[in-house]
Amino acid sequence: MKINGELREKAIIEELSSRFKQYRIAYPMTRAELAEKSMVSIGTIARFENGNDIGVMNLIKILKVLALDDKLDLLIPDPQDRPSYYINKNTPKKRATKRKNNDNAWKWGDEE
Repeated sequence: MKINGELREKAIIEELSSRFKQYRIAYPMTRAELAEKSMVSIGTIARFENGNDIGVMNLIKILKVLALDDKLDLLIPDPQDRPSYYINKNTPKKRATKRKNNDNAWKWGDEE
């Protein structure tokens, strides 16, 4: 199944969990071995493989053990790596702000 914006959050977690379990088994590594190497409990690993939330820190720990941490950069890409960043040469925005409504905008003399 392809993960995209059309899937609900629960379906995305279940698909990630299924993929993770397939990687772990193909590695090959037991839950106990993964728990020992990642310093994450066996129960947490089992919860994740069953489609439950385990937290980002635990996810990163177990991905590192299975050598999948190099794929984390794809999760939220660096905005400076986009081609448009180099074309526009804009400075990165610090935060989003609303535009001010300027009621005192300049008008022609015949407008009211």
